[in-house]
Amino acid sequence: MAKKEVKTDLWVYELLKEVNIDLDPQGSSIKEIDEALKTASKGGTGKVGFPEYVGVVKDFILVIENKASVDKHIKLKDKVISDNVKDIKDYAVNGALFYGKHLVENTTYNKVIAFGISGDEKKHKISPLFIDETKFYRELPEVESLISFNKDNIDEYYVREVLQEETDKEKELSEILKDASDLHEDLRNYGNLKDIHKPIIVSGILLALRETEFKNFSIEDLTGDEINTDGDKIYHAIESNLRRSKVSPEVKRDKILSQFGMFKSEQVLNEINDTLNKTPLKHYTEFLNKKIYKSIKYSKSSEDYIGRFYGEFMSYSGGDGQTLGIVLTPKHITDLFCELVDIKTEDIVLDPCAGTAGFLIAAMHHMLIQTDNENVKKSIRQKQLHGIEQRADMFTIATTNMILRGDGKSNLINENFLKQEPSKLQLSTEATVGMMNPPYSQGSKQNPDLYEISFTEHLLDSLVEDGRAIVIIPQSSMTGKTKEEQSIKENILKKHTLEGVITLNKDTFYGVGTMPCIAVFTTGTPHPKDKISKFIDYKEDGFKVSPHIGLIETEQAKDRKQHLLDVWFDRIEAETKFCVNTTIEAEDEWLHSFYYFNDEIPTNEDFEKVVGNYLSFEFSMIMNERDYLFGVEDDKENNKK
Repeated sequence: MAKKEVKTDLWVYELLKEVNIDLDPQGSSIKEIDEALKTASKGGTGKVGFPEYVGVVKDFILVIENKASVDKHIKLKDKVISDNVKDIKDYAVNGALFYGKHLVENTTYNKVIAFGISGDEKKHKISPLFIDETKFYRELPEVESLISFNKDNIDEYYVREVLQEETDKEKELSEILKDASDLHEDLRNYGNLKDIHKPIIVSGILLALRETEFKNFSIEDLTGDEINTDGDKIYHAIESNLRRSKVSPEVKRDKILSQFGMFKSEQVLNEINDTLNKTPLKHYTEFLNKKIYKSIKYSKSSEDYIGRFYGEFMSYSGGDGQTLGIVLTPKHITDLFCELVDIKTEDIVLDPCAGTAGFLIAAMHHMLIQTDNENVKKSIRQKQLHGIEQRADMFTIATTNMILRGDGKSNLINENFLKQEPSKLQLSTEATVGMMNPPYSQGSKQNPDLYEISFTEHLLDSLVEDGRAIVIIPQSSMTGKTKEEQSIKENILKKHTLEGVITLNKDTFYGVGTMPCIAVFTTGTPHPKDKISKFIDYKEDGFKVSPHIGLIETEQAKDRKQHLLDVWFDRIEAETKFCVNTTIEAEDEWLHSFYYFNDEIPTNEDFEKVVGNYLSFEFSMIMNERDYLFGVEDDKENNKK
């Protein structure tokens, strides 16, 4: 047993080390805590106590008590954590609560988070408890890692899980959505604009506002003049900014400008509205300058603001754009893509179905934060981000988006990806990383090229050898439901290697009804027969649907993602209910649900519960004269004979 406990101690040490939490083992280097532990014996004798780990993160004491077996995780008495001395000694959570209460009573700290941890890296339970200065404690949801408790995350965890209040991030999201909703109403009421045109107006005005920094555009100049209209002034500011951003060649710039032609042609936008006492264009410009432009200008996050607006506008027209075959990728997925392929500053990224450029913005953000070298940053912005978008309006929005986020050259092209020769794309981009969310539900037997798996194959063929490709596609694409899709799967394995597939939360594309998964490949190397691929069930990702907002992050999200990344990069093992490692065949369904079987050994508590249920059932049947179910009648008949 002692060896097992040492193994657990070492695993917990690695958990702490991984997320940069520095706690002391078996005591404390902090005098006040060390003094308190001198009377913290779990036997209640007033002698010294030795929690496995203890220390301070910001103004929180963290204390950990662990046990080798999950059977020794917690002992309840009348549904409450038992404070019996034997239970405090024998069970992880009971011991952790004891130490937490002792420390809050005997130190000046008012906030203690105590952890009962049991098991090992493969099978374990981690239960946090919050204890305040009154020794009142609150049981918090189980976690998979300690990422939420380092100095970067612990305040957010406290606000969300202990105080049960909205965090700054949630407030920010709800404010963005409210702004988008308000603007949508104004665009409809004062501009009579179709939903598809609204993001063009938004992105055009944001580009024009960039010219204010060069004193080439001023909101004050939008006077409603009938000759030199407000639309003309905004259009010329957009044109100047495209030149200033070095968008080239000229034909590309002209294509983008043609989308912004509505600024000049829409009369209702350029007439003074009696309600507003100004033109609708001036009203929208003032709104965007105040609410959005400054957020984008000073933001260094991977947030795709225009993508958020686009998604919100489309939600009013019957479902987040899916009627157009567009399913915008949520921000937490674009960030996850970058982490799963371990994106580096030297990578060259290609998104051939760029949409609003959400993947490119996330990739740029993740690459830029890895370097302080200005030349490297310049190269990332100018040479290492490539996108293709077929729809002219989306292409315009994506280009605007990239310009607003500091992409100096905007290597986006307005073309049909499937008509691009992969070998030429390899040479022209030299892309080492491919990211894609292709159009959904467009393929058929008549048009097999439009299957999502067909887009995937085309992307794989377009990257350099040993590149990494990551796609988010419907789970049905991994099953190969038609002969054509099955054939494509076989082709893929002849040329490329499937690293793994991650089944996602069914609400990832909330409101669309698609069950998505993420597939990750290494390009240019045929899939070896003995290659072990990973199949992960990540349906419980810590995101949930909130009424009137959509998909929101809960406190569990960071923890779940950390666990996913730990398993993906082989830092820890996982139970098969989360991850199956296996060889594959082309005809398999490349999903966790296909390969998973329950190999979990029941605990003693599970066994006792099942036996108890069976005995209760048998007793109930016999009392209701159904003892024949258990052969009792046969025995009676035999006795009579």
